[in-house]
Amino acid sequence: MSFSPANTKLEKLYDFPALKPWLTNKRKVYSFDQLSGHSCPFAKECYSKAVETPEGLRIQDGPNTLFRCYSASQEVIYKNAYNKRKRNMETMRSMTESGIVRHLLNLTPKNMGVCRIHASGDFLNPKYFRGWMHYARKMPDTLFYAYTKCLPYWIKNQELIPENVILTASRGGRKDDMIDTHGLRSVVVVGSEKEAKDKGLEIDHDDSHACDPHKREKDFALLIHGPQPAGSESSKALQILKKAAKLAKVAK
Repeated sequence: MSFSPANTKLEKLYDFPALKPWLTNKRKVYSFDQLSGHSCPFAKECYSKAVETPEGLRIQDGPNTLFRCYSASQEVIYKNAYNKRKRNMETMRSMTESGIVRHLLNLTPKNMGVCRIHASGDFLNPKYFRGWMHYARKMPDTLFYAYTKCLPYWIKNQELIPENVILTASRGGRKDDMIDTHGLRSVVVVGSEKEAKDKGLEIDHDDSHACDPHKREKDFALLIHGPQPAGSESSKALQILKKAAKLAKVAK
């Protein structure tokens, strides 16, 4: 079980001015990841997971999937990522709340300045959510951020969430009604830049909005990305985005 160094997307955060205070003295960006879908108890519209079959890993969508989870698609392609995330998930699921805190402290890279909680996956259960909040309290010099659909855990444990944890409610889950009821900062997946503009939302291309302490109350959008179910509306939207990006590149 382990934290992961910044992936290609998270590496862009090193150039983000708002994070400079957290990345002094050569501190770095990390993530802690689990299996997509398998660790997402409130997922709905993005519910997808990698499943083991006699033919190898295959993607499995849920009954209400509108757009496929990008990290689940990754896990089908990269077996090592699947195995690492599975170990993280199974280990955490077996632990007590205090055990989770101790284990995270023991695993923490000494040079960690920023951590995305779950570049893949979500909060497994209430004790796991509380474990992360207690752990973050013991790491005041590290900035943590997470997208989550586990809104009941968030609301029930608001008093435990420290200032150095930035949460974003990810729309498209089974408890979306709680976003407006409790005034939670949220993100929505959109099929085009025009859709985001019509909703009055900025698009976060590199997690700089999600992790910015100064924008912790401001909603934003994400452009749909990653492989999508053939023939679906999400697949059509993705093709349009790719075509537009290609034309823009040619125009340059």
